[in-house]
Amino acid sequence: MVFTALLLGGVVVSTIMAGGATFPSPFGSADEILAYFRDHGDAVRVSGFLHFAASVPMAIYAATASARLHGLGVRAPGATIALVGGVLAAAMLAASGLFSWTLSHPEAVAVPAVARVLQDLAFAAGGTGHVVFLGLLVAGIAVPGLLAGLLPRAVAFAGLAVAVVAELSTLTLLVSDAAVLLPIARFTGLAWLIATGFLLPRTRANKAAARLSRISPPTAEDGTV
Repeated sequence: MVFTALLLGGVVVSTIMAGGATFPSPFGSADEILAYFRDHGDAVRVSGFLHFAASVPMAIYAATASARLHGLGVRAPGATIALVGGVLAAAMLAASGLFSWTLSHPEAVAVPAVARVLQDLAFAAGGTGHVVFLGLLVAGIAVPGLLAGLLPRAVAFAGLAVAVVAELSTLTLLVSDAAVLLPIARFTGLAWLIATGFLLPRTRANKAAARLSRISPPTAEDGTV
C-alpha cells in the first residue's frame, strides 16, 4: 500500500505541478518531449524522487513475501522467483526515478540528444523493465499459492493472468502499440499484491485450521463450541 501510494503520488503530484501536462511518451514528437522537460523541471524532479522512494517498499515487500512463503513450507522455486522479481522490479523503478531526476536539470535538456536518451532509459526501466519483473513477483507468489492451497483459487489464477500480461508487455520494446499493456499489468498487479498481502496466511497451521473448519464445522462433542 505504501508503494502504491508513492507511485501514484509521483504521477498525480507531478501532473498537478505541471498544470495538467502528463509525462511525455517516448513515442511522441521530439519537440513536445523537450518542451515538457524544459518547462516542468520541478515536476519531473518530484516525480523522480517519489518513484525512487517507491522502490524501497517494493523491495521490502518482495523480501517479506519470499520469507513468508519459505515459512509456509514452500521449497519450490516460486519463493525465490518472487524475491528476484521483486528486487529487480524495485531496482528498475529506482533507476527510472534517478533518470527522471537527472532529466529535471536544465543542463540535461540543453542537449536534445542527451534528453532523449535519458527519457528512453527512464521509460524502459520504469515502464517495461519494472512491469516485466513485477510480473515475476506476482507469478512467484501465485504459483505456490495455487499449488499449496495458500490462496483462494480465483485469486491465484487472477495472479497468473496478471503475470502473463506483464510478461507480454516486453513487446513494448518492439511494438509501440503494446505499451497499452503496461498500465494494465502495473495497476492490476498492484491491486493483486495488496490483496495477497491480506490473504496469504502467516503460518501453515492457520491455513490448515481454516481449511478444516470449512470441511468439518465445530461441534459440541469436540469441545470447540
